[in-house]
Amino acid sequence: MDIWTIPLIIVILIITLISVLSVRKGHKAKLLAKGRDGEIPEPIEDHPFTLNPIIWVMLVATMFAFIVIFYYWASSF
Repeated sequence: MDIWTIPLIIVILIITLISVLSVRKGHKAKLLAKGRDGEIPEPIEDHPFTLNPIIWVMLVATMFAFIVIFYYWASSF
């Protein structure tokens, strides 16, 4: 087994968890907003990018890539 198989599986599980939780939250918000028009929850209004699942997935993938790059950079010495 390669050195990066287990960490990659962990990253994939984290990304899958983020995706599942965002879909469930979106579905719940859609059910709660039925009948109401135009109300934006205050946390989303204050920080619209914080709750964006695409940004969280990109952050996790970027952190994993930096860890891999740092590992190979540090092992070259």
